This record gives sequence, structure tokens and C-alpha cells, in this order.
Amino acid sequence: MLVLASASPRRRDLLTQAGYTFEVLPADVPEEVRPGETPIGYVLRLAREKAETVAASPEFAALRSRHDEPTLILGADTTVVAPNGEILGKPEDDADATRMLRLLGGATHKVITGVAIVAPTEKDTITEVAAEVTWVTMLTPTDDELAEYIATGEPQGKAGAYAIQGRVARWIPRIHGCYFNVVGLPLALVASMLEGVEQRLRAGVIPQVVVP
Repeated sequence: MLVLASASPRRRDLLTQAGYTFEVLPADVPEEVRPGETPIGYVLRLAREKAETVAASPEFAALRSRHDEPTLILGADTTVVAPNGEILGKPEDDADATRMLRLLGGATHKVITGVAIVAPTEKDTITEVAAEVTWVTMLTPTDDELAEYIATGEPQGKAGAYAIQGRVARWIPRIHGCYFNVVGLPLALVASMLEGVEQRLRAGVIPQVVVP
């Protein structure tokens, strides 16, 4: 059984698109960047914390009690790294969204998703983490185009204040790397990690991956 530790409709849609059957148990984890934390370290920590928070929840215990097969919890977190190195989370308001998009316009930035798979077993817990990086080039929108886009409300709730599958697509001439990573979940990486954890469960191997 697979459990998605996220309320993101985009991640639900992507998992469904890839043919997975899963349950959804969102995790409420603060998303503040810690002092000195790198972008990859940040998303890996949050992905792991989301999966571990769900693993420790009574809702998960109840769900697990109704199933005999091993349960894998998928946590993920996506962030945008501006050309100046700033980690861009979700905008606080329209002014913050405008600021972020002006940082990204006319340059290439990185989108990083941290993925964590947590599989509790009777003996121990398998924990695997990995990150995917995609480079995104964005054109410079005019002030009118930017204002029009902000007015749609689409930037709210999106890391870096945009959704590549939305209206901002007209400003993105190219990407280098996984497109689905920019949407919010690198499917090929997720599939590889799930397969690896399932193989270890069948073999009875319980590695523990610790993220610094």
C-alpha cells in the first residue's frame, strides 16, 4: 500500500497519471528554512519530516491496521532556487509573488524536489531520500503581463510563485531535466525509489538513511 503524505492536488494527479493506487494522508510540517540550510538539504529534510509525521500519526496506524501488505509512505517537497541563490517558497501575498517572478524573469533557475520513502516494518523502518534538480529558463514578462498573471491567483500556493503547467508556460522556452519535477513530483525518481524499497522489503534488508 502506498500513502501520499501531501495534500497537493498536483502530486495526486501525477501519481494517478503514473498508474499508482494510493491513499492520501497530508502532513502538517512547518516549511521555514533553517539558518545555513542548503536548498537540497532543505527539501530533503521536509520530505522526510512529512513522511515521518504521517508514519507516527494515529490516522496512519488505523489505515495500516486494515491492510496486510507492507505500507510505503511518500513524502515530497519542492522549492525554487532563484539565480541569486535565494530559496523561494510559496509567496505570502501578491507583492511577494511579483518579487519572486521578477527574480526569475530573464534568467535560468533551479527547481529542486526532495523525495522520501518511509516504510515502517515490525523490526525497523526503511527510510530512503533523494533529490531531483531541473533547470528552468524563464523569459522576462512585461509589467502588464506580470500584473495580469498575478491577478489570476495562480501564483498563490506555488513554490516560486508559478506553475509550469499553467499560464506561465508561455514564458518558459526551455527546461533541462525532469518536467514532472517542476510540476511537483519527479515520477521516474519516485518509481525507482519505490521499487528499490519494495525489493529491500522482500529481501528483509532494513537500511537507514540519515540526512545531515
